[in-house]
Amino acid sequence: MDLALILEWTAKSIFLLIAMLLGFAYLTFYERKALARFQVRIGPNRAGPGGWFQPLADGLKLLFKEELIPIKADKVIFILAPIVTVIPAFIVMAVVPWGDTITLFGREISLSLANINIGILYVTAITSISVYGIVLAGWSSNNKYAMLGGIRSTAQMISYELALGLGFIGPMLLANSMNLKEIVESQQQAGWFVIWQPVGALIFWVATLAEVNRAPFDMPEAEQELTAGYHTEYSGLKFTLFFMAEYIKMIAVSAIAATLFFGGYDGPFVAQLPWLGPIYLLIKIIILLFGMIWVRATLPRIRYDRLMSFGWKMLFPLALGTVLITAVGIAVNMLWLIPVLTILFFLLVVYLAKDAIGRR
Repeated sequence: MDLALILEWTAKSIFLLIAMLLGFAYLTFYERKALARFQVRIGPNRAGPGGWFQPLADGLKLLFKEELIPIKADKVIFILAPIVTVIPAFIVMAVVPWGDTITLFGREISLSLANINIGILYVTAITSISVYGIVLAGWSSNNKYAMLGGIRSTAQMISYELALGLGFIGPMLLANSMNLKEIVESQQQAGWFVIWQPVGALIFWVATLAEVNRAPFDMPEAEQELTAGYHTEYSGLKFTLFFMAEYIKMIAVSAIAATLFFGGYDGPFVAQLPWLGPIYLLIKIIILLFGMIWVRATLPRIRYDRLMSFGWKMLFPLALGTVLITAVGIAVNMLWLIPVLTILFFLLVVYLAKDAIGRR
């Protein structure tokens, strides 16, 4: 195998890992600052100028916290569970294209780690692994509240994975490809897929909130009734891995959503200046992350039975109908019908499901 190719893959892997770790650290700072603005307060401002060293201070604090393992816990699984949770958050980014090919040191370099034909299938497979880490963490702790949190996470994440998986199909049909880079290139000619799939983009975004356990779908760790949920018995670095997994998955799903529906790295002058691609994608990720933070600052946590009803009675049939309408619109070569009919179908489903969801 070409040594230069191995060095290229190694360099891109290291760069991506460092970028995700820095993204995790400063996403916590970004969220705390944004929430402070929403709640008319200051937020972190003591560690460093403007509080910019706060993530470093938090990291050092967690590093020196005491590590505890319950006596009756399954120690091997207890230690492995946070690792199983955090690894998929890193490796799912391998197929996300950050830009087009550039020339560096006289060599053509692709700004993605792995440009595979079944990128969407890879993403759906990897994102479904995280649920095992959460379930095993709750079970291995030998704590009834942690176990309940793990069971809740199983039901919630598997339920919302159905709508999430269907959310991938719209862009895949429009681009006639499962390759994420080809999906971006298709949007260069047809326009952003959010124009053709506004309801599909909304379904995908809501399902990702549930998948990463973000408010108002953070029921697996509902502290008012489960103490802290699946990670009740975790402390120190092991707790940090769960914390890291949530925030890195936020970045990952935002990057995937930007790629599928908002043109990915595409933008003005990218053809002439390929280095602009990662900057455009980063801007889109930051905007989507702000949306997640905004939802957390605005909406309260919903009751668990209503959360499940929403997933099965509204989101899943809506996703299924959206896929059907998209397929028919492409088959009859009338793309303009897709956004019109999906919006009308969305209003119909909301009207029919609102009473069923809020009846209890």
